[in-house]
Amino acid sequence: MNRTAPILGMVFATTVALSACGGLGSTSTDSNSSTAQIPDLKPDQHVAIVFESYNYGLAGAWTDTFNTLIGDFRKKFPNITVTAQKPQGNSPNPATDTISSIQNQTVAGTPPDVAQLGFSDLDYTVHQLGAKPLDTLVSKQEVQRNFDGAKYPYAPKARTLADWDGHTYGVPFVFSTPVLYFNASLFTEAGLDPAKPPSTWQQVAEASAAITGKTGKGGVYVDCLTKTAKDWCFQSLVRSNGGRVISEDRKSLTFADAPVIEVAKMQQQLVDSGSMPKLNQKQGYEAFARGDVGMILETSAIQGTFTTGAKDKWDLRAAPMPSFAGKPTVPTNSGASLHILSNDPAKQRASWELIKFLTSEEAYTKISQGIGYLPLRTGLMDDPAGLKDWSAKNPLLQPNVAQLANMEPWISMPGNNYLQIRDGMMDAVEAIVFQGKDPQSTLTEAREQGAKLLPVS
Repeated sequence: MNRTAPILGMVFATTVALSACGGLGSTSTDSNSSTAQIPDLKPDQHVAIVFESYNYGLAGAWTDTFNTLIGDFRKKFPNITVTAQKPQGNSPNPATDTISSIQNQTVAGTPPDVAQLGFSDLDYTVHQLGAKPLDTLVSKQEVQRNFDGAKYPYAPKARTLADWDGHTYGVPFVFSTPVLYFNASLFTEAGLDPAKPPSTWQQVAEASAAITGKTGKGGVYVDCLTKTAKDWCFQSLVRSNGGRVISEDRKSLTFADAPVIEVAKMQQQLVDSGSMPKLNQKQGYEAFARGDVGMILETSAIQGTFTTGAKDKWDLRAAPMPSFAGKPTVPTNSGASLHILSNDPAKQRASWELIKFLTSEEAYTKISQGIGYLPLRTGLMDDPAGLKDWSAKNPLLQPNVAQLANMEPWISMPGNNYLQIRDGMMDAVEAIVFQGKDPQSTLTEAREQGAKLLPVS
């Protein structure tokens, strides 16, 4: 994926200046715009658009749910044809192919019209992929009406996750906070009380040791520690220990500071003690789904896999993300927003109609039930005609919802080389935790290499 960055840097040379200082400079459009810049579609105006989604690239519940939603959309808008596609690439996690996929299609002159892009890609999405400011395209009032919803508004902290420099460049679509899923059956077998899951990382270490010692199964898998996992969950670990991976002014990397070193050492000790098996991301969540690992810190996007694996075999439960002793947890969000990339006004309008539909009460009812992602319109969980009954039968959702109150955004790295910076950090974390490398020197070296790739102000 990184190999295409220099090519795209040349293709989008005219916009490099915008991100020279991390993309925080002023823009030339009016953030108070109240007038739509693109016309409504006429009733007999037929438009075809391409929608690229990394969720669509996943088998089972993900693709099935999206096919249902797109079918429902076509019934509501028979004049709009939507072709859904997964990102081009062969990564185990299709989300890691999104940027290179759009880069390659853009170079070929055929980018998708609307795309699901991760929050960690936001700086690059705005400044290099040409995402359109929605408040300029359809008016600020229309954007806010969509957030307000027909009956239920977006959760307050979810509304601004795709904002940049006073504009809304995307509508947050699906995300999770880190949830501690656990196998209550293994807890009981290990002599632990499943009604009292670990609330601190010290308790996680103790419970993991008990599970491994008494059952021979893996104690815990923390899906925050590999390049494939990206850095959304790792940022949450670091923030919960009082640190940051990048300074607040986005000018210096801080992922070799003491709080980050402490996080890496703690996770390394779980592996060294035998409590955390050495697995890649896919192996980790599959092992938990089989009942071979007692706990996993994971996104709710995999909840459906866990539910299927546990059915009639073992007792699946969920708890909030553990804390570092004496410090509040600071959950960050995974997931993505929906962005308009098309330059054609008719396709832009059709894309906006699709975005509104995919973030509607109707859509979130299906997405939450089918996949397990948070319903960003949280009022649905109190609606008998929405998700109330489902929510009552699915207590796995509650820790995730509760963590929305103190959630912080997943921060994107700045500049054209942001993927190299992020991946270099996560390569270092993976080497420390699973290969036994020295935490301080390994992260310091990665920080020094990353600093050379930061944009020059």
